[in-house]
Amino acid sequence: MSIKLKPLDQQIIVITGATSGIGLATAQAAAKAGARLVLAARSQADLDTVARQLGNHNVATVAADVADPAAVRRIHDAAHAHFGGFDTWVNNAGVGMWGKLEQGNLEDFKRLYDTNFWGIVNGSLEAIKHLKKHGGALINLGSVVSDVSVPIQGMYASSKHAVKGFTDALRIELADEKAPVSVTLIKPAAINTPFPEHARNYLPEKPKLPQPVYAPEEVANAILHAATTPMRDIFVGGGGKVMSSINKYIPGVMDWMEAKTGVAQQKQDGTRAVDPAGSLHRPNGPHAQVSGHNPGHVMQTSLYTRARLNPLLAGVIAAASLGATIALLTGKKQ
Repeated sequence: MSIKLKPLDQQIIVITGATSGIGLATAQAAAKAGARLVLAARSQADLDTVARQLGNHNVATVAADVADPAAVRRIHDAAHAHFGGFDTWVNNAGVGMWGKLEQGNLEDFKRLYDTNFWGIVNGSLEAIKHLKKHGGALINLGSVVSDVSVPIQGMYASSKHAVKGFTDALRIELADEKAPVSVTLIKPAAINTPFPEHARNYLPEKPKLPQPVYAPEEVANAILHAATTPMRDIFVGGGGKVMSSINKYIPGVMDWMEAKTGVAQQKQDGTRAVDPAGSLHRPNGPHAQVSGHNPGHVMQTSLYTRARLNPLLAGVIAAASLGATIALLTGKKQ
């Protein structure tokens, strides 16, 4: 069965983790495009703030912890109660963790998996009940660390590996059934959101994201592209694609690189940790905020991702690269 996705201004879009970072950036961009929204997060106060920011028009909110299947069912029911259903479901809610694996404790590890992995399982299985009958897009947020493990974010990376395995298997099963559902895994590189502030932190210092770091709006753009155009997966940030490729073809080199620089790149020297518990077990600040406070440079666009989403642009870039190569070779011969 062919998969047909509606234009954004004709869609009802469900977004979990909608009050911060990528989820909030996606909600803002989707509202601007004319979509109707069902936004979910753990804090009703933050949801109310976001709804006001979006003008409260065509926005429904549901306070829900995605780790709880009954709460996720309420998101599904709210979409039907307010808008008669939905066209795209975005599983975005997630939490982070910094520290060596031996520093952690089992309670925290399980809680991270409850949100990052089981939250996506709960959301996906709830979403396809509707999407298999009516068609649409399921979009899951993985990460570049779905492909590449990094030090001092090991448990987070393992959860995102699990998300990739689940999403790929679900996609295949839906294809076997010829279900009219597009399943996309979004794999962002490091993104300048409040993710480090929200993370469970075992380090004595403040954590930071390793370079290169990209703007959250780039991820929102990729998510909304997947809501209208069936795609298997999308890397956001060329740096993430490079890491994945190195790890695929010469994994020993990636291990060596991460062992040499991975830990140092993720600590803010000369700082002291603030709120080490983060939002792992409870919502915490900053609230209703898209961008974080990355101490380094933030790339506002990713040429790689833009080209991936726009075949015409990719062709222009390829032609320009070919032209530059020919000019270089020709110049050397003269």
